[in-house]
Amino acid sequence: MTMSFEFATATQIIFGAGSIQQVGPLAAKMGNRALVVTGNREQHAAPLLDCLKQQGLPFDLFHVSKEPTTSMVLEGVEHARKTTCDMVIGCGGGSSVDTGKAIAALLNNEGELLDYLEVIGQGKPLIEASAPFIAIPTTSGTGAEVTRNAVIGSPEHQVKVSLRSPLMLPALAVIDPELTYSMSPTTTANTGLDAFTHLLESFVSNKANPLTDGICREGLQRAAHSLLKAVQRGDDVEARKDMALASLFGGLALANAKLGAIHGFAGPMGGMFDAPHGALCARFLPFVMEINLQALNDRMPDSSTLARYEEVARIVTGDPAARAVDGIAWAQEISSTLQIAPLRTLGVTETDFPKIVEKSENASSMKGNPVTLTRQELTRILERAL
Repeated sequence: MTMSFEFATATQIIFGAGSIQQVGPLAAKMGNRALVVTGNREQHAAPLLDCLKQQGLPFDLFHVSKEPTTSMVLEGVEHARKTTCDMVIGCGGGSSVDTGKAIAALLNNEGELLDYLEVIGQGKPLIEASAPFIAIPTTSGTGAEVTRNAVIGSPEHQVKVSLRSPLMLPALAVIDPELTYSMSPTTTANTGLDAFTHLLESFVSNKANPLTDGICREGLQRAAHSLLKAVQRGDDVEARKDMALASLFGGLALANAKLGAIHGFAGPMGGMFDAPHGALCARFLPFVMEINLQALNDRMPDSSTLARYEEVARIVTGDPAARAVDGIAWAQEISSTLQIAPLRTLGVTETDFPKIVEKSENASSMKGNPVTLTRQELTRILERAL
């Protein structure tokens, strides 16, 4: 755990049932015309659009049909400029929020998208602050409403990479649990385990700090207590609130600590296969926990991270005597109960393993893992997740 750290997040965060009603007046102070980035199912953004209409704030819509790609972001920037939008609102799942975040960043910064992208681009820093950006999630998973990056796929390179800068932090994040009530059980499960993974990986990462620790502990407890309830009863108000908080806390944590091998796999594989990010994270969760524990015990038996895995086990099981292996068993059980699909159903085969391992080793998230995993260990994770 590092004792030298910083913490940055959205300028303003508003949480609570019905909080969407506050967006109109606040948005009107940020710009004259908004580009609303949302999914194909426009009804998810209906409460937001009603607020903007009541406020008399003009807006244009930009629909996101899938997870963001480089071409999608560039199309959105062009649309915003043509319609003279001077602010952006991302309303939807992580795809809508990340796309909106990237569009807002490029509106105020000259040059090409590849100038600023990690791994496949030059990774140059943004110079100017993003255009005013409001993030409104309608799922409980990514925590993108409070992060400083946007994950963007490049079909040409078959990889997902980040556009990243502190200047991309939203001006306003509004988390209204009521907007998540219509999520399907499958989406609730995948996004919920993604949120849980953010909390877990941030808590055991090599960049964990006292501030993110407190956030992670609270988020892990809420996610473990309420995820299954939210999946089984989508109208469970308390469960939806807990998962919205877990998602928010996961975003706060990952933006200020690091992630790990789960996301080290999920990022590159999302660019190689037509697979939802949350589904990949959910599948890798128990297997990465298992291999990490083995590697820590073998090579770093004095690591404080071992005690953190023990603490995670106590949090998720509610058993003060639980050990780290009980935490793994909990993750395996909930993955089985939620019927998380194996990798083979996503089109992954053993012949893909070498390429996946190569790309994952270079992923930025892998650098936050509490122990450096060997190629053999990475391959073993893939074998178990297949």
